[in-house]
Formats: sequence, C-alpha cells, structure tokens
Amino acid sequence: MRRSSGWCWSTCSEAEMQRSADDPNGAKRRPLVAVILDASRPYDRLIIGGVASFAREQTSWCLYVEEDPLQKLPDLASWHGDGIIANFDDRRVAAAIRGLNLPIVGVGGGYGWYDPASGIPYVYTDNAEIAQQAAAHLLACGFDQFAYYGCPRTRTTGWSEERGETFEIACRQAGKPCEVFVGRHRTPRRWEALQQELADWLIGLPKPVGLMACNDARARYVLEACRLAGLKVPDDVAVIGVDNDEMICELTDPPLSSVDQAARRVGYEAARLLAGGLTGGRKPPPLRTVVPPVGVVTRASTDTMATSDETVVQVLRSLRADPRQKPDVEALAGQACISRSTLEKRFRGVVGRSIHQEHIRLKLAVVRQMIADTGLPLKTVASRCGFSSVQYMTSFLSRHLGATPARLRQEERARE
Repeated sequence: MRRSSGWCWSTCSEAEMQRSADDPNGAKRRPLVAVILDASRPYDRLIIGGVASFAREQTSWCLYVEEDPLQKLPDLASWHGDGIIANFDDRRVAAAIRGLNLPIVGVGGGYGWYDPASGIPYVYTDNAEIAQQAAAHLLACGFDQFAYYGCPRTRTTGWSEERGETFEIACRQAGKPCEVFVGRHRTPRRWEALQQELADWLIGLPKPVGLMACNDARARYVLEACRLAGLKVPDDVAVIGVDNDEMICELTDPPLSSVDQAARRVGYEAARLLAGGLTGGRKPPPLRTVVPPVGVVTRASTDTMATSDETVVQVLRSLRADPRQKPDVEALAGQACISRSTLEKRFRGVVGRSIHQEHIRLKLAVVRQMIADTGLPLKTVASRCGFSSVQYMTSFLSRHLGATPARLRQEERARE
C-alpha cells in the first residue's frame, strides 16, 4: 500500500495523489485518507458512501478504497497518508493499524475489537435497536409465532448473534415464542443441500410466522427457500431483513422489507471525527459513537395481518390509515360492541403494545419520513403531521427519539 499503488479506486487523479503524497507543504495538497473496508459487502459499501458524502461536502480529501483490504495490511506501516477509517470488527485490521502514528477512526457492528485505552474513536450500529424495530414491525402484523435466521458463528459475525438474542427477548417479552436457526457456512458445492436444510426448517415452523433475517442477504436465502418449500410470503412466512440494500430488496419476489441500519450515517460520523483529528480539533472526540437505525422500510414481504381477531385487525387498519390523528379508543371499542378495557387487552395480546404505543410508533415513522424525505418547512411538516406547532412536534420527537427535527433532517442529508 505505497501511496496509490494497488488500490481499487480513489477520488482524485494520479497527479493529485502524487502531489498530495510528495508535497506536504504545497498549497494545493489534498489529505490522503485510506478506507479499510470490504467493498464487496453491502454494509461496508454504505459506510463508504457516507464517508464520501462527508468528504464531498466538507473536505478536499483524496479517498482510497480497496476491495480486499486484508491484502494491504502489511504495507500500512510504510504508507505516506494522513488518516484511516477502518473496519474494527476484524481483529486483524485493528491490530495492524492501532500502532500507526496517524489519526484513525474505527467503524463496525458494535461487537468486535475495541480497546478504550487506545484512544481510537469507534462508530458502530445499534444492533439491539435494529432487532427491536424488526420485532415491533412483525408484532404489529399480528403474528403469534416468530423466528430468527442468523449467520454461523465466526470472529466477525457477533452482530448476528446480538440481533438474534435481542429479537428473541423482544418476542418472549411480548409473550410470543421464537425459533432460532443459524445454518452452516455456504459454499457453491453445498448450496443446494443447505438451501434444503433451510427449507426443511421453515416447513417445520408453526404458521403463520414472522421471521427476521440477520441481513438482507440471508433474507433472500429465506425467500428462495420458501419458494422451494411451497410456502407463501407473506401469508405463511413474513420476512424482514437488515441493511435496506435496494439491489436485493427491490429484486426479490416479493420485494423485501428491511431495517435501514443507518450505515451511511456511520460512515459520515466516522469521517467527521477523522476530520477533527486531521485539523487538530481542540475537543477530544468521543471514544464510542452508537448510531441508531433509521427505521423499517416496509415492502411486500411483510404486507399482511396474521391475526384472526377481526376487531384487532380493524383497529390496526384504522391506526395505519391515518397515524397523524390520535385514536378515539372509546369510539373504536363502541364500534366493536366491547368495553375499552377488553379492546385494550385483546390488542395488547396480539400486538404486544397498547393502542397508544402503536399509534406513537406509527406517527413517529410518518414524522421522520416527512422530515427526511421532503424539503418542506418544519411549520408545514408539523401541520401535516397533526401538530398545532413546531414546538409541539419538537417536544414529541425529543420525548420519543431524543432528537430534534433539525437534527433528523441533518442526519438524513448525511446519508444522501
């Protein structure tokens, strides 16, 4: 890894790279930043996109990205660069760079190598919240049976275990059983046999079942295995993945629901911290920065209501029809000719939350979407989302998300 040689791609020309490396005092020098991530992985690609967004908006960095970064680790000691953003979930990467006299920021899934004594900032995704959001989404679909499909255990798949454990706990706290299956490592030679194993497991699950896969790639395996087993999605098996990898989610049949884990924001935050190190910022950066997921992107693979309780189905439809308005629970109970307490009990038994809690969850999704996806003034957003003022909307978001509308809009721009 000597200067630019051997790198997969960069954001500056060969002449600029040479000038940046050889002319440290030149007025036009551009800082050299290496991104040690696996560009073949969807999660890593999104992080790289976040780094690139920050660099484009805020800096004049030359970025270097390698498709197979492990091949370049032995050369890092002789690299004449200015800073590094690296995957710290792989101990080999962390061990290779932690002794370098350069500003470094680690990124990852929150479970891997981390030594607070190193002083290296680490930005990571919130696996527990990812699983909680997936569970909440499937519980809201009315399922009584749940399942989790994860990755086999390796030194780099702790994120899958964390998501699975949290998902199982969330289901059991709602009084629902959850089956867990991790399968085995896949190779082309064993592909058909392992798909049959997955299909057999799916066939044996009680139906209908809401299933979370640890990521979108594994969710695609589930959809293919359902087809092999003759199971209908989402009627027999509703499937949700993680990553919101649009290449997978939009091309699967049916299109795949997924938790957007804010990987681009991980990259953006990592780049922001690195920029502070490169410019000699006065305030020391936080050693750990956890990035919450954006939320569930709903598609056809979970577009169902699994409960046989028609009263609960009608309430769910009413809530989803216009989540901006506070539900009149007394009126809903009257329409069903039952008491309010009976309706609340039946609703909680199916969904795992009260009617009020489900309304808040749905309203938060609407508000976040309108703030993130439109350039409307916040006063207009507040009015369209059922708030009498921006102040009330801000209070609502601060209470339930710990964030202001301005911060949410800023974070979304960081992802673009």
